[in-house]
Amino acid sequence: MLTTLLRDSRALATLAVPLILTQLAQVALTTTDTVMMGFLGTQELAAGGLAIVIFNQLRTMGVGLVTSVGNQIAAAGARAEQAGQDGQGQGREEVRGIVRASMALATLAGIAGAVLMILIGQALPWLGQDAAVAHRAQTMIFALAPGLLPCLWFQVIRQFTVGMRRPQALLQITIASVAVNAGLNWILVHGTWGLPRMGLTGVGLATSSVYLLTFVALYLSAKRDTTLAPLLSLDLMKADPAILKRLLRLGIPIAATYGSEAGFFSLTALMAGSFGPAALAAHTAVNQLVYIVFQVAVGLSHAASINVSRELALGRYDDARRIKNTALACAGAVMTVVGVLYLALPQLVLAPFLESGSDKALTIAGHLLTVTAFLQFFDCAQNIGVGLLRGLDDTKSGFRITLIGYWAVGLPAAWLLAYALDLEAVGLWLGLLTGLATTAILLLRRYSASLTARADNRTSVTAA
Repeated sequence: MLTTLLRDSRALATLAVPLILTQLAQVALTTTDTVMMGFLGTQELAAGGLAIVIFNQLRTMGVGLVTSVGNQIAAAGARAEQAGQDGQGQGREEVRGIVRASMALATLAGIAGAVLMILIGQALPWLGQDAAVAHRAQTMIFALAPGLLPCLWFQVIRQFTVGMRRPQALLQITIASVAVNAGLNWILVHGTWGLPRMGLTGVGLATSSVYLLTFVALYLSAKRDTTLAPLLSLDLMKADPAILKRLLRLGIPIAATYGSEAGFFSLTALMAGSFGPAALAAHTAVNQLVYIVFQVAVGLSHAASINVSRELALGRYDDARRIKNTALACAGAVMTVVGVLYLALPQLVLAPFLESGSDKALTIAGHLLTVTAFLQFFDCAQNIGVGLLRGLDDTKSGFRITLIGYWAVGLPAAWLLAYALDLEAVGLWLGLLTGLATTAILLLRRYSASLTARADNRTSVTAA
């Protein structure tokens, strides 16, 4: 059994490791932003944290709309392989149609999301946020909003390359973008080279610029790839309504699922803000750490999801079942190492995000790290569960389960612990842990039951 696990882990890692490294490189963008905001002061970190939370909420939902693209392309490729030479032409045309429709979908979602982001920013004073913090957040939101459109375009090309199992250029481009983002942040935030000191606005402008540059770089890289270039069609006017409808059918529940999770975290950020700037700054710093580690789960989830789509297209149900156990084992090993680091060296972990003089924020953040050492196991497990169900083309179940786990269980627990029991920010994070644990258990049970039912049904049909 151990030999099988090691073999399956290596197979999963072939796709997962480039994706994890890409995710970590991408999160380095917001980590750089958070560090820069921390240099500006506690109020700026709190305000910038709010702006990033709102941006991530809408970005995450937009990404959800096009996440099924990778699964659809992987399944189309597997069917073409199984059909042999005669199926190659039809498979290529199916992939081109998926790319066109997904780019059209990303364009509409990016425009709508940018407008909505600005409107939410204007409503911050009415959502219980400190007036000075809300004003600072609004200036950053105006600079961040335009970046949503190229961000979603980038995600479409990313899903295309992952579905085709050629993510290598994606990693190189994303790593390069980290250095570009850091340089632009320094220039725009501090006003070097004769430019005015822009503060939080500079952070937003740097991030939007980097999203545009990474999209252009990934697109040009795909056009130079002899395998990808013939399939990369961006003629949006030729988008097939039937494919667009299929992507929407799969993507809307994924967007709602991602939005449900992001909304859960966004609402807790607003709740943390009600306890003052120190609590919000601590919440922002620890949330960024969770976001960094979460990318391991995202990479494993995407890789597992793509592999499940391929295995089901080829009729290999036992292999699809083992993918769940392999992904969870890999995630558990990483989370154990990170959890020990959080518990053993909290001050070192928090040092890049909080000013040394912010004693209250540092104290609160230290308590939150203790909760996070356990929370991240369930956070990773539930994300892997969503990916596994997506591999089954079952995107509606994930949404329904997150409604139960996050909102029916997690949010009431967070309110009870934070306000009724007066645990404040620590209570919020204990509520997050409760909601994520419930969601993870329900998602993984659903995947196992659905896969067993499909395998039994296929056996019955074959026997008949």
